[in-house]
Amino acid sequence: MERMRVRTDLALEARESFEGSEEEVHGVIVEEDYDEFKDIRLTRVQIVSERGAREMGKPMGNYLTLEAPGMASPDEDYHREISETLACYLKELMGEERERSILVAGLGNRDVTPDALGPKTVSNLLITRHLIKEYGKEVMGTEKCCQISGIVPGVMAQTGMETSEIIRGIVEQTKPDLLIVIDALAARSTKRLSRTIQLTDTGIQPGSGVGNHRNCLTEESLGIPVIAIGVPTVVEAASIIYDAQGNCEQMPPHLNGMFVTPKNIDETIKQLSFTLSEALNIAFQVSNEA
Repeated sequence: MERMRVRTDLALEARESFEGSEEEVHGVIVEEDYDEFKDIRLTRVQIVSERGAREMGKPMGNYLTLEAPGMASPDEDYHREISETLACYLKELMGEERERSILVAGLGNRDVTPDALGPKTVSNLLITRHLIKEYGKEVMGTEKCCQISGIVPGVMAQTGMETSEIIRGIVEQTKPDLLIVIDALAARSTKRLSRTIQLTDTGIQPGSGVGNHRNCLTEESLGIPVIAIGVPTVVEAASIIYDAQGNCEQMPPHLNGMFVTPKNIDETIKQLSFTLSEALNIAFQVSNEA
């Protein structure tokens, strides 16, 4: 029986689509770690070859996926633990701890709730670039600190410009050392909605699946490292039908391309945006020790 190919932005789910078959994914390394006390599972997917990238449908690079069943709950203490754990893995992808200029871009449409994660996260960030440039690092009360700037570029229907065009212009003018992009994702499994965070050092290539490479936000296209953070907030209707029936042959044509989101998505996006912004604020701190 041929595997079902349903839209997913998660490298973990792309790898899972090969399980139970006789196919092996060459050039893909998977490692798992589970923190029983925090109930957080980390899966590392490394795509180390061009063949692996083709079979996975993802660029070569590192993908870290945090799964926390309690992430969808309003427990603030638990979300603090997630933020601290996420900050550690962010620092891992960012490399050695040092002072740098970091641009954070919140992708998506602020007026469409499932797509508002990026904009809302940026609105909760501690933005410091303007303060440091005007008053010096002393205003932050520390000897070492990162310069943080943020942008919510909106979507083409709002601006008439591609997101990549806006961000490329900002990068050329402000010359940050690192770009971090935050976006809402699509999942294959409903159990991962709002309960999963994916980190990757490959950036974002939203148009690559249809051959539109103008939209790429990558180190190759921008000239600086790009880290992408995403949380799945929608799932394709075909995936739900497949899970219920075992096939999509009976799916009505009008459901093609339809995506579904949880009914409490408003409160979830609000909570997740605070969780991500807190993790970023923690990760941006630079130790004053030698």
